[in-house]
Amino acid sequence: MTTRTLVFDSPFLLGFEHTRALIERAAKAAAETYPPYNVEQVAEDRVRISLAVAGFSPDQLHVTVEDRQLVVAGKRDGEGKDSAYLHRGIAARGFLRAFVLADGMEVESAVLEHGLLHIDVVRPEPERQIKQIPIRTAG
Repeated sequence: MTTRTLVFDSPFLLGFEHTRALIERAAKAAAETYPPYNVEQVAEDRVRISLAVAGFSPDQLHVTVEDRQLVVAGKRDGEGKDSAYLHRGIAARGFLRAFVLADGMEVESAVLEHGLLHIDVVRPEPERQIKQIPIRTAG
């Protein structure tokens, strides 16, 4: 059994437990291979995730965001169970694919087109806030 030591285990880094959990979630998600996907930088503040979901209808796909994690799930009905395939090269299993989002990133849209599910993720420009700090006099 191998024990991994992460940089975040250092006693000098306090309060980074959340960051460590995000890294562990990302590592787990990277180990998944189905369905295949692309991540494309569309603009400086925009990425597009495209998943190959041929054979899934929109009502069999679910896209959710929870706790800075984009989750794409596909659940196939029992269609074709009685079919006798001579060759079955098209995967017919359900899936769950997760992507960890950075702070401020938002899912803008999800579109199913020609067997590809395109999910657009944007990072809106944060509003610049100026906070006036009152100056008090001592005494």
